[in-house]
Parts: sequence; structure tokens; C-alpha cells
Amino acid sequence: MEDSITFVRADDGLTQEYDEMAARSFGHPVGDITHLRGHADVRVAVRAGRVVAGGLGILTSQFFGGTAVPTACLAAGSVAPEERGARLAARMVHERLRPLRERGAVISTISTISNGYARRMGWEAPVPVFGWAVSSDDLKRSFPAGDLDIEHGLTKDALDLQQELARQWNGPVQRPDWWSTWTTAKNALTTYRFTRPGEPVAGWVSLTTKRGDRHGMDLVVHDFWSSDADCAAAMLAFLGRHNSRAQTVQFRRGALPPYPLLLHNLHRHRVTADAWHPWMLRILDVQAALRLRGWPADLDLEVPVEIGDERPGSSHRYLLRICAGSADLAPVRTEGAVAFTRGQFAAWYAGGYRSPAAARLSGVRTRSEEALTALVRATSGQEPWLPEHF
Repeated sequence: MEDSITFVRADDGLTQEYDEMAARSFGHPVGDITHLRGHADVRVAVRAGRVVAGGLGILTSQFFGGTAVPTACLAAGSVAPEERGARLAARMVHERLRPLRERGAVISTISTISNGYARRMGWEAPVPVFGWAVSSDDLKRSFPAGDLDIEHGLTKDALDLQQELARQWNGPVQRPDWWSTWTTAKNALTTYRFTRPGEPVAGWVSLTTKRGDRHGMDLVVHDFWSSDADCAAAMLAFLGRHNSRAQTVQFRRGALPPYPLLLHNLHRHRVTADAWHPWMLRILDVQAALRLRGWPADLDLEVPVEIGDERPGSSHRYLLRICAGSADLAPVRTEGAVAFTRGQFAAWYAGGYRSPAAARLSGVRTRSEEALTALVRATSGQEPWLPEHF
């Protein structure tokens, strides 16, 4: 039966079948299949003329070390319930990645509740992901409004600010031109810009509303981009001023940058966290991913490393060299001073290890504490954060 399955790029008819199959698989309609049809590579598995699996692939870039790295973002992967249990999901992932790799993707990102199978294929979660919720009254009492002007609407200078700030983290998507239109329409978002008189946009938020549990509404924040702490405080104060109608302000998973604004400033510390399945990163082409990533210009590093292969239990030995803002790998026979699995290497690449202790606890093996410390420092200058959802 396995050989009777074919994998093809979906035309309109097959995309419609995939859409219907995905609704059965997820238990609800998947709007992104329709909304992203014009921007994504849609692949399906067909058995006896019937779509039994499918998924979307978006070729874009993500910032790592301040540089945009070509990436394959996978979304809406699904297998018909009656076809589960035969590794069709793993085969489907391979077929979805293949055309994106041919077009230049050297890394891949997914967000999935099936972390186990993703980890077996080389993806790893660099950081935990949380959504945050806080009383609007607490926000109003805790943050000063400042003297920033507030204007409605998303403008080009606000989008430019977002891309500038995104470069300061590891993971944010270099959003294509269509991204904001898609997310605004999909989530019914309203955007507010924050500016100082005579100066460029200093920050912006995008938000929507949902019905409260008992009455009124809650605010749900999707984007929170601030160039400095004073602007961030003004943005939080603005959200707090919705307290007459919204009891709670919810920051959608990953919406807040990973700095503890709320914990440091709330008077009563009543913020709550809701853990979510994390984004996961996979290195598709180790050498190209290292070469295309951004590196500190003053970094001078040479370490023998071992990196796991796609086959379980196998690895390759390299000499990793980083100098003058560039990196390369040269095959060697020397035993590595530090040994990574494919997943651990992805976490290191994203800056997920904030200390040598964190790397060791994740299972990274080392024969040299000095080498491990140097490697951790090489990628920990920027924190991992993925505020986008796809």
C-alpha cells in the first residue's frame, strides 16, 4: 500500500480536497489553507485518486545574528485520520521540504503539538513559548502614560521599525509584503502607533478583542514592538486604559519579547502565563546555514565539533571557524571538543543556550569546558524570539 501513494504539488482541485481533509483531521476548518494559497507551496499525498495528507510550505527568511537566513516555514500539515500510524506524516514533511530546499531554504521552522516526531527528524525548540494575561486595571496602575502621541493605523515607517527591531533577535520572520495584510484580515487586527513629536515611530501594537467569560470583552495583543523602555511603558499604559470595557489584556503566545516588563513593573504581580507548544527549528544545510547567519565582527573562534547526521547514531566531524563576521565548516578527522545532535545544534544556532550549564543539561557533550563556553558565547548575544504565527 505504501508504494501506491504519490506526492504532488496541489492544483485548485487537490487543494480543495486537502482543505476538506484537513478540517476532518484538525476537527475544525483551517482558514490558512485558503488564505495562504497564493503565497505557499501546497503539497499533498494522493492514494487511489484521494488526498490523504497535505501541508503548506512558505519560503521566506528569518533573522539570526542580525542577518536574514532563507527558511522553510511549514504549516497546516495534516494526515487523514484513517491513514495515521504509517509514518505518512514524516514522508509528507520530507516531500514538503524538498522543493523549498531546492529554492534555497537552509533552515526550517514549524510550530506543532507533535514535538516528539519533529524532534526525531531534527527539529528542536530553542525556548519555551508563553502567552501572558494581566488585569487591565493592573496595567493602568502600574505604567506611566508618558508623552507619546498615539495614532491609529499601520504605516510603512511602522513596518520598517518592525524589521529593524526584528533583526535584534534570533528567529523573527523577515515579513514578506503580504504578511501584514494577511494577518490583519485573518485576525481582525487594529493597529496603534506611538510617536514622539517630530520623531519617527517609536513603537506599535496590533490587537483584537474577544468576548469575556462573563461580560464585556478581553483585549488580545498580537504584535508588540517597542524601540525603548519608555515607549513600551506607554504602550502598556495605553492597553490598561481599556479597563472600562476589557477586564483582561492577553498577549498572544510569543507576542511579548522575552524581557520581563510585566514582572518588573506590575504593582501586584498578578500576571499569569499560559504555556504553548513551542516553535521548533531544524538546520537543513549545516554549512550554508552557518555561512549565511550573522556573526559578531570581533569574534575569532576555532573549535572542532561533531554534529549529528540525519541517520540516528551517526555524526560528522568538522572544524568550526568563525572570524571577521563569517563562519565555515571544514571536514576533519579530529574528535570534536563539543558534540551536538542535530536538534542541539539547532538550539545553539538560535541562541537557545544562555550558558554552558544550560547546554550540558540539554545533553550537549563536551571534552572542553573552554570550548563549550566559547561556542555558547558565539550565539548568545541575541535572544531567540519568534513573534510570528503561520
